[in-house]
This record gives sequence, C-alpha cells and structure tokens, in this order.
Amino acid sequence: MSSPNLHPMLNVAVKAARAAGAIINRAALDVEAVRISQKQVNDFVTEVDHASERAIIETLLTAYPGHGILAEESGTEHGAKDSDYVWIIDPLDGTTNFIHGFPVYCVSIALAVRGKIEQAVIYDPSRNDLFTATKGRGAFMNERRIRVSKRTRLNECLVSTGFPFRTGDNFKQYLAIMADLMPRMAGLRRPGAAALDLAYVAAGFTDGFFETGLNIWDVAAGSLLVTEAGGLIGNFTGEPEFLDQRECLAGAPRIYGQLVPLLAKYSKFAGLDDKLRASDRMRAVDPSAQGGDTYARSTIDATPAAAPETEPAADAAPAPRKLTRIRREVPVAPAEGDAAAK
Repeated sequence: MSSPNLHPMLNVAVKAARAAGAIINRAALDVEAVRISQKQVNDFVTEVDHASERAIIETLLTAYPGHGILAEESGTEHGAKDSDYVWIIDPLDGTTNFIHGFPVYCVSIALAVRGKIEQAVIYDPSRNDLFTATKGRGAFMNERRIRVSKRTRLNECLVSTGFPFRTGDNFKQYLAIMADLMPRMAGLRRPGAAALDLAYVAAGFTDGFFETGLNIWDVAAGSLLVTEAGGLIGNFTGEPEFLDQRECLAGAPRIYGQLVPLLAKYSKFAGLDDKLRASDRMRAVDPSAQGGDTYARSTIDATPAAAPETEPAADAAPAPRKLTRIRREVPVAPAEGDAAAK
C-alpha cells in the first residue's frame, strides 16, 4: 500500500520490498523445502533470494524503465547501464539466518542518484517492520519518525557487529577488536543481517554497529536511515565515503566518536603506527598470532601455532628438523610484516 506522504520513488521501492517480503514469508512456512546453494564457504544463496530479487527488479523497472540496477545476485545485468539513477538491491539480507529458521533477515533497497543515496527502504517481513528514508526528510519506522539513541556513555551501550565467517577472513583481528570493545560496553550483539543492524541503529534499538567485509548492497539503504535519523556512518577511521570500502561503523554521534579511536587502528586505511599497535594488540590477545599479519586476508591455521612445542627438539638437532629458518621468520619486525601487507 502506498502512502501519499512518501516520495513517489520511495513508494515504488516500498511496493517492491513488500512484494519480495511476501515471497520470503511464504517460503518461511516450509523453509526446509527451499533449495540452497553455496556461492562460497558459508555464503549461501537460495531460490528465495532469486525470486525476491526478480520481483523487486520487475516492480522497479516497470515504474522506471530508464533506471539502472545493482543487485546482489544479478549484478548490473538488468536496467540501464548509464543511468544517473541506480537501484541498489539486497533481496534477502541474512540468508543464513533464513535457511535456519532464525527470524532475523530483511529486504534492502536503496536509490543512488549520481552516486549519492537518496531513497532507502529496509523491510523486515517476519515482523512486518518497514524502515524508510528520503534524503532531507528524515527516517521512519512504520510511518513513525525515528532517531538514534540519546546515550552518551559507551559503557551503557548495546553495539551490534558481524563475525567473520568466510575462509580468508581475519579471525584473529576480530578477537582483538572484541577484547578492546566488550569490557567497555553493556553488550555486543551479532544478529546476522547488516542492513537490519543499521536500521536498528537508526531506530535507537542499538547504539552502534561495526563490521568488515560488507558490500554496497548491505549498507546502502541503512546508511541513509542512520544519517536521516541523526547518526553518523563511515569507515573505521571515521571517513564518510565508505560505501565501497568493505568496512562500516555507524552510531549515535557521541558513541560514534568514542568508537572511532578504538577501531581506527584495525582499519585497512590506518597509518603505519596504528597498524603496528593493532598487530601488538593481536599478539597480546592471542599469542599464536606471533608473526601474523593483522591485515592479511587469510586465516592462520592451528598448525603453525604448534611450532613452539617442537622447538626444544629443534635445539638438539636443528639441521635435520629445518626449524632454525622457521624460528628466524617468526620474530620478523611488525613494521615489515604490516607494511608488506599493505
């Protein structure tokens, strides 16, 4: 159902989101029957993703055939290729939650006009919650104006995040981040749908959100909701041009200002000194990270961590075991390791 108070393009986006939500809700009645495939390890796509994406694209292009499309599953193969108006679509954010019957997932649709997000819809079909925003007109949940939380003390705050789940994600870095943040806040949560996490920041349900490895369709709509609700959003160093940078930090202004100094050293855009501090922090949290690289997109296997247990034997016979060279590599100065990674 359209609302006369909404921008015409936002009304079309709402219609598209609700059409996708209806498909998702029907499938959720018998989620075990849904066909599932893997794009990569722990990264799932279902027939529901594809069906809801088709419904969204059909609705948008019927109304605006000259607009472009950037969608998670089909990329840019639909719509105009050179339009100033580009719809950015995630037809089912939280697919892993959906296929397990865990009811935290949503539809995310944003409209970028000459690269700037101007319309946003995030729809939670399991709760029938609709989040909308138009640039300069505020953010709304179910047609009620929303604002970010008023909390100013980090130790009173609830912050959401996403944990690494793909092969190649830097698990050790997340351990260090959690060690830095968890003692300083009331709680850390991992709901599992970044778009909905951002909507919750905008609504004041949580006070902040951070995550790495995100794509533009994960954050486009949520970014406008946050800013129109009075919040701030950027990368870990606080820079606002973050949409294509695969790291995101959002929050109420006072909380955002307290999170940036804590997270900045873990940003891929951090300076050398900050990278060295991040590497030191990783080793302090997890001694097996000795010689590891904070910013490498690889997960350190447990096998290298066992090397110190074999070192006493290596002292007796270093040449046959060929461990002398291994011990020489482990204590490489962090400055060299970190600089090489970048």
